[in-house]
Amino acid sequence: MPNPKSKIQNPKSNARFLRACCGEPVDRTPVWLMRQAGRFLPEYRALREKYSMMEMLHAPELAVEATLQPVRRFEIDAAIIFADILPILTGMGLELNFVKGAGPVLANPIRRAADVTALRLVPPDESLPFVLEAIRLARRELEGKVPLIGFSGAPFTLASYAIEGGGSKNYTRVKALMYGEPDTWHLLMEKLTTAVGDYLAAQVEAGAQTLQLFDSWAGALSPSDYARFVLPYNRRVTERVRSTGVPFIYFSTGTSAMLPLTAQVGSDVVGVDWRIPLDEAWDAIGTDRGIQGNLDPALLATAPPSVVVAEARRILREAGGRPGHIFNLGHGVLPQTPLENVQALVEAMDLDC
Repeated sequence: MPNPKSKIQNPKSNARFLRACCGEPVDRTPVWLMRQAGRFLPEYRALREKYSMMEMLHAPELAVEATLQPVRRFEIDAAIIFADILPILTGMGLELNFVKGAGPVLANPIRRAADVTALRLVPPDESLPFVLEAIRLARRELEGKVPLIGFSGAPFTLASYAIEGGGSKNYTRVKALMYGEPDTWHLLMEKLTTAVGDYLAAQVEAGAQTLQLFDSWAGALSPSDYARFVLPYNRRVTERVRSTGVPFIYFSTGTSAMLPLTAQVGSDVVGVDWRIPLDEAWDAIGTDRGIQGNLDPALLATAPPSVVVAEARRILREAGGRPGHIFNLGHGVLPQTPLENVQALVEAMDLDC
C-alpha cells in the first residue's frame, strides 16, 4: 500500500474554506470539487488498476492516498475523505457490491416491513472503523494545509438505494413504500437518521472539520413529498451535527424548484446544482447562509479551458462577492474531465481576488 507523502501547498486555504463556510469574508472564493478524488486523475486510475473499489474503501492507507491526490495536484481549498455513501448500509445488515458497468448493487434490498425491523444500528467505530481511521490519518497529513471534509448520504438517498437495490430512474419501489406503507417508511427513516447522525458525529471525533450531507436523489420527489417524508429527518441530522460544532453543508440535485424547502434543513451552506443561476438560488435559500456551487460538470468535462474560465467568472459575478460562496460543481467531476480544465477552473478563482 502506498505511503502518502505530503506535497500540499497553499496553507492559507485552511482558513479560507472554513471562514467561507461560516459566512465570513475571505481573500478569494474557495474551491473544491465533488468527486475530486476520482477517475479523472491518472494517479487514481493507477490505484484502481491494482485495487478494487471495496479494497480501496476498506484500506485506510489507500483511502488517504486517494484523498490527498487531488490536493497535491491542484491548489484546491479543501480535501474530502475518500469514501462512499453506501457502506453505512452494510453495517445495518445489507450486502453491498460494486459491479463493473452497473455501479453499487445491494444483494438483499428492503422489500417489506420485516426487512426494516431487521436493520441493525451498530456504532460507527464497529461498523465503519476503516473510514474513521482514514479520517484520522488524512487529518494528520493535512494539518495546517487544507481542511478535511467528512460526509454521509442523507437518509432519503440511502433509503432509495436500500429499497431499489441500486440506482433508479423512477424510484417506483421507494414511492410504493412511502405511499403504501408510511409506517414502515418512517421506521426506516428513523433508523437511517440515527445511523447517519452517529456516523457524522464519529467523523468529527476522528478529525473531520466540515461535514457534507449528500441527498443526491432528493430531486425525484415533489416538494410536498419532500416536506412530509424527508425534511423532518434531514432537520434531525442537522440538529445532531450542530452538537459537533463544525460547519455543515447540505447538497442535493434536481431541487431548484424547492430550494426554500432545502434551506429549511438548517445547514450552514446549501449546495446547488447548475440548473438555476447562483444568484437566484441564493435569493431562494436566503443570503444569511452560505451557498456552494454551481458549474455544470459536463461543461467542465467538454468545454475548452477558455470557456471553463468564462463560465467560472460568470458564476463569480452572480455571487457578487458576498461572503459565504464556496465554488464547486453542481455534481461530481466526470471521469473524462481533462486535467487542464480543472487546473484552469482552480486558477480562475484568483481572478476573483
